[in-house]
Amino acid sequence: MIIGTAGHIDHGKTSLVKALTGVDADRLPEEKARGITLDLGYAYTPLPDGSTLGFIDVPGHEKLIHNMLAGATGIDFLLLVVAADDGPMPQTREHLAIAELLGLQRAAVALTKCDAVDAARADAAESEIRTLLAQGPFAEAPIYRVSARTGDGIAALHAHLAAAAAHTATPCDGRFRLAIDRCFSLSGIGTVVTGTVFSGTVRVGDTLTVSPPGFSARVRSLHAQDKPAETGHAGQRVALNLTGDFSREAIRRGMWVLDPRQHLPLDRFAATLRLARDETQALRHWTPVHVHLGAEDIIGRVALLEGDTVAPGTEALAEIVLERPLCCVAGDRFVLRDTSATRTLAGGRVLDIFPPTRHKRAPARLAALRLAAQGEPAATLRELLIASPTGVLLERFAQGWNLTDADAGHLWQGLAPVRIDTRDGVLGFAADVWAGHGEKLVAALAAEHERAPDMLGAEHERLRRLTAPTLARAAFDHLVDAALAAGRIAQTSSWLHLPEHRVTLSAADSDLWRSLAPLVAAEPFQPPRVRDIAKATAIPEDTVRALMKRVARTGQLYPVALDHYFGDDAVEQLAGIVAALCAEHGAARAAELRDRIGGGRKVAIHILEFFDRIGYTRRVRDLRGTKDEHVLREAAVPRQWKMQ
Repeated sequence: MIIGTAGHIDHGKTSLVKALTGVDADRLPEEKARGITLDLGYAYTPLPDGSTLGFIDVPGHEKLIHNMLAGATGIDFLLLVVAADDGPMPQTREHLAIAELLGLQRAAVALTKCDAVDAARADAAESEIRTLLAQGPFAEAPIYRVSARTGDGIAALHAHLAAAAAHTATPCDGRFRLAIDRCFSLSGIGTVVTGTVFSGTVRVGDTLTVSPPGFSARVRSLHAQDKPAETGHAGQRVALNLTGDFSREAIRRGMWVLDPRQHLPLDRFAATLRLARDETQALRHWTPVHVHLGAEDIIGRVALLEGDTVAPGTEALAEIVLERPLCCVAGDRFVLRDTSATRTLAGGRVLDIFPPTRHKRAPARLAALRLAAQGEPAATLRELLIASPTGVLLERFAQGWNLTDADAGHLWQGLAPVRIDTRDGVLGFAADVWAGHGEKLVAALAAEHERAPDMLGAEHERLRRLTAPTLARAAFDHLVDAALAAGRIAQTSSWLHLPEHRVTLSAADSDLWRSLAPLVAAEPFQPPRVRDIAKATAIPEDTVRALMKRVARTGQLYPVALDHYFGDDAVEQLAGIVAALCAEHGAARAAELRDRIGGGRKVAIHILEFFDRIGYTRRVRDLRGTKDEHVLREAAVPRQWKMQ
């Protein structure tokens, strides 16, 4: 169990920790010289059951609250220290408010310096403390009268803390995350970072990421609760000896050491926010603040998602916008202070580290955040799946909630979303949402047939634009494939259509096409243009052009360029050649295609531009920006251009 002290300057926090542990937590020369704590101090004491109590001793001066907060975010238990001669003082109240805003639920009070006052004054101080605690979560916290000088009451307080530790079970769920609150070098050892483990387990030999910078580090050795160990886990103070391609100066307080999959630097996050009870003014939208999260202190702004103000003691949904990146996950607690760093304003809990860029205040979005505020990832994901027609990236959701692979797998199994592999990861869809996309697909084809009954249907890319233009291409391909497999739609060449829909040529057109088809088939990769066919057959050019358009609607021809039609067999072969060029060279170029099929470079360019138009390829520039290249679009394969 990690115990954090809190209280006003000169109320005896460090002396009390020394009396409880035998360790002087003031480690800096200036602290010892001045007799006041300036930075975080650490002490440990073993318990009979073999476990260890860890103490984080914080400074009490009002100008050192930022140091106090660097240690307070990772504690399990609050030890509020109040001197009997002074009673509650300004930093007593501020530290207590911070503990409440961080969501701490367990505490004990040490009424110190009882040897320096009479019983009446001690009674009065205890009464003042009870009044102070009455309205908050620590109203029932026990108060122990102690003296660090004489040792009175220390044993009873130690016994209470040991009993509390016995009932502390910190789950080790989640991927490993440690908030760095100290970094130093030791001769012969190298770089050492210390901090509280927020989640997961670390082992000697693990490769971690220091975030936000993002460099890799290997754990050479570690100490957990001040003892050499092979592993460390959530709820412990851990020191990691790190090795890697970085300098000691590259690491500072506020950074994280974490599982590489949790390296997600961000500059904004959605949160639930509660304004302190004793604030005199409402918090306004876009108020600049200091954001304290983990051991970090960053300037940011509060963007309210509900209304324009938050009243004292009330809660609201907000987005915290940061001036530089930090790392966090859903559930992390934070504290906001004013820009002058003289007043604690509010506290909150992270809900979503991937907030949308639009529709932030949409009812469905706010409903999902309220579910996230309940701390239930299953309910939150269920709502997101229902409200997200474009799907939810499941791994990103797992990262945002810091779920292990096993926990994420159980979640997917319980909710049974439709899962589609995409370039960006696995997209999840609610079954009803996915079925709705299927209905839209069929409806779009029906509407297209009604609009143009003389057309065979819609090409793949056009149907995507008609059905779900924002849907990931891989997801739409899966949707089409599922509809084809179920027989809900059919494919003729590259045209998608309803199974019952047919486009046929009239008898006259059929007769005329039979006489012209051999001219197109004679040179499949160099077919004659409309004017050449008209000249060779003495048929009016307009008549040939109109016929070619009608034949193209049946899927037997493709308008590769203006008045230049290729047969469907030729297009199928060309698609395979382009795919082969992409596989061999990374892209298809006009010169290479020309060499494969013969003819001129201009025809090769027209063919590649045709594949761009129908969504089979896309044009890019080469590394020098001098030549056009064409690459297959995401998940594109040489489709079976003749399906029937």
